Amino acid sequence: MRRDGDRLALRLPRLDPAPVDPPEGLGRALGAAPTKVLRAHYAPDEWDDVAVFATEDEVAALAPDFAALVRVGGGAGRSRGVICTAPAAKGGDFVSRYFAPAAGIDEDPFTGSAHGVLVPFWAARLGRDTLSARQISARGGAADCLLGDTVVTLTGRAVTYLRGEIEI
Repeated sequence: MRRDGDRLALRLPRLDPAPVDPPEGLGRALGAAPTKVLRAHYAPDEWDDVAVFATEDEVAALAPDFAALVRVGGGAGRSRGVICTAPAAKGGDFVSRYFAPAAGIDEDPFTGSAHGVLVPFWAARLGRDTLSARQISARGGAADCLLGDTVVTLTGRAVTYLRGEIEI
């Protein structure tokens, strides 16, 4: 992470998602069926699924059954969570929400690692390397995104929500 004027820039690994068959029960757990599902692996046995929707309003209206979502995506490994995304209609290029109840996070307010997956997907779809993202959780967040060969750079504002000390 580095300062970029009054904003912060964060470099993340680029993870290109690949199409997969929707995991059993995903649409029911999310409360709506995505138009397509992709998967991005962080490790051979750890991944996020990407649920693509047609509209921003569909993503905003999602009301997941978190207990059901925990059971989706099992198999040989561990699903970290589900990134839900759609083209932006109210500013920016795309929107997202991230649900990870199996990791103890029903909905993450702004998920940097998810954008390491989303930016390659949307850059290919929109035909450019510079994008504007909005995560439309209750708290929400926004970032300017730059796609590189091996990294994705997010630039935006951040709020300190915790300070602490760890003693080892």
